[in-house]
Amino acid sequence: MAENLRDVLDAAARGVLPPPDGGTSVVAQPSARDAGVVAFTAHSVVFTDEDEAWVREALAAADCDPLAAAMNPRFLAALMARTGRTAETVDVLSAAPALPGAPGLALTEEADPAHPRALRARTRRDAVRVWSAPGGVLVLGRGVAGRTEVSVEVAEGARHRGLGRALARAARHLSAGEPVWAQVAAGNARSLRAFRAAGYRPLGAEILLNLPIQKAG
Repeated sequence: MAENLRDVLDAAARGVLPPPDGGTSVVAQPSARDAGVVAFTAHSVVFTDEDEAWVREALAAADCDPLAAAMNPRFLAALMARTGRTAETVDVLSAAPALPGAPGLALTEEADPAHPRALRARTRRDAVRVWSAPGGVLVLGRGVAGRTEVSVEVAEGARHRGLGRALARAARHLSAGEPVWAQVAAGNARSLRAFRAAGYRPLGAEILLNLPIQKAG
């Protein structure tokens, strides 16, 4: 098992997943911003700077099937209380290899985008870039452990025409040769279908723990 999260993710993107041994690995956070859990098939990875002994005690206290402990609400609530962090949802984590050449979709890069999805991305990612197409927005940035992450949005009036799939596939052409990662809420079936159709392979589930919001003094 790799000793840091980036190695785990790089291997997973190549199709080499952690061993399905029913275990949980605890690795250091790749940055002060990024903490959370990735659950692969029969193996989970908790990335946190909290004491590993405490993490394993909290996992045992979840009182559930060990395979599910790292994503169990009791464990996650304990980890959030311990760290003062919050969480939003469990995402399906998918990845796809880069594609050569230019995207098969006409895109315009936005120099100073004010789209809400772009603004949100900047709170979670570095080096954020945004492209637009009629009816849609594509956002790329470096997120957890420096991986290249994508998000897309399609306007209501432009849906059911394959634009979401085209945007997701375009990201693979724009990733400078790196794999592209997508985090999609488990209940968002429409987006899940679009990313699958664009060549993204589901690898596991992920929940990120967000830093507490600093209130103005």
